[in-house]
Amino acid sequence: MTSDRQFHNIALIGFMGVGKSSVGRLVAAQLHFEFVDTDEMIEQRAGKMIDEIFAQQGEAAFREMERQLLVEMKDWRRRVIATGGGMAANEANLASLKEHALTVCLWASLNAIWTRVRHQSHRPLLRDPAPQERIRTLLEERAPIYRQADVLVNSEMRSVKEVAHQVLHQFHLARQRPRHGEKPH
Repeated sequence: MTSDRQFHNIALIGFMGVGKSSVGRLVAAQLHFEFVDTDEMIEQRAGKMIDEIFAQQGEAAFREMERQLLVEMKDWRRRVIATGGGMAANEANLASLKEHALTVCLWASLNAIWTRVRHQSHRPLLRDPAPQERIRTLLEERAPIYRQADVLVNSEMRSVKEVAHQVLHQFHLARQRPRHGEKPH
């Protein structure tokens, strides 16, 4: 993490089912920040669910909606942003988030993710004929980028409250670090 960055927001990244929205709501409440779920925002703007966007317009159209939202985020302040699982799985998108936010990757194993999401019909990636294998492949593809987050937090064996506490702790630590050229307090 570079010492000259200013953190106006927190961006929670990671695969579906790791707790970004649940943790994000708690963190936002504690900080008195606004909570934003990028998938929900895209659904509201498009007037349709993500699985409908994927089915009718394709994944590329959805990713473009995410990219447009990323441009807007540069002006956001005091927000906890729960990103869709694929949003920060691209280096350019992650770099954009890092311009204004402490990026925190929530992580869990394939088995934990599968247990959490297997009954959720609204997730387009689970419509694959072999959903567990699809999750495994995507986790392997995305892991190198997810690991570039400022902070990694395992959400597997912790309650939402415990994970939120860890995110808050990391945010406070990051904001206390002296910026480039300043003396430590």
